[in-house]
Amino acid sequence: MMQDYVYVVRSGPVAGGDEAYNDWYTNVHLADVLAVPGFISAQRFRIADPAAPDAPDPGYLALYKMRTDDPEGLLATLTNLVETGQIAMSEAFDMETVTTVLYQAITPIVTLKSAADA
Repeated sequence: MMQDYVYVVRSGPVAGGDEAYNDWYTNVHLADVLAVPGFISAQRFRIADPAAPDAPDPGYLALYKMRTDDPEGLLATLTNLVETGQIAMSEAFDMETVTTVLYQAITPIVTLKSAADA
């Protein structure tokens, strides 16, 4: 049975590479990842207050929703596509700071019911 997962990626640019990193990530990389069957959505975030005392570094986050019965296999496929150059990585992407975590959904998405639904 297909399960939903969220692949959480924290990353950042190399020094001085903010513009190139953000352009590549938003306009190239998200689409490249979503072209891999099993990835169904992607969204990027930037930390709202990078000066906050508990602000993580790097301050960028990408959430990839996956629907698969083999999440490790899907991530291995993604890794292989990157390692073989079929998904190109930007030189502005700092590989030294990237962290990833895979989460399995344990509830469906809960949304606020509109007034019309009430």
